[in-house]
Amino acid sequence: MFNSKEDNRKKIKGMEGVGQDLNLIGIGTSITGDINSSGDLRIDGTVKGNVYSKARLVLGPNGKIEGDIHAQNADIQGAVKGKLMVGEILFLKTSALINGDIITNKLVVESGAEFNGNCIMKSASRIVEETGANEIRKPKTEQQATL
Repeated sequence: MFNSKEDNRKKIKGMEGVGQDLNLIGIGTSITGDINSSGDLRIDGTVKGNVYSKARLVLGPNGKIEGDIHAQNADIQGAVKGKLMVGEILFLKTSALINGDIITNKLVVESGAEFNGNCIMKSASRIVEETGANEIRKPKTEQQATL
């Protein structure tokens, strides 16, 4: 009769595997200013400002960001005008349009994605050291996580 939050989350298209704390900026929503999130963040609207996520950022196909992005992981389907700094894996999906530089540990680009800028491949710890982006954290090893 009553579904759990996890069951409801699985029913939302494109949200499979997303963590517990989900923040959503829907289509038609426009935000001017910086966004800071410690949980997963999905943007289908427009943001004019910097976006900081200590977890995963998903920019939907209708989403637009004019500003820098600092995230642990990112899936980009929409348009970005600014620098992307991703600590682990950056996915540029088919509909992605990037105008700005990328600094990431790993990059996956699907056929059809557009990218105009420079790309620097670095480890997460070097990104933090050189940019001062404390929002990007190197994941703990399994041994550190159990201590």
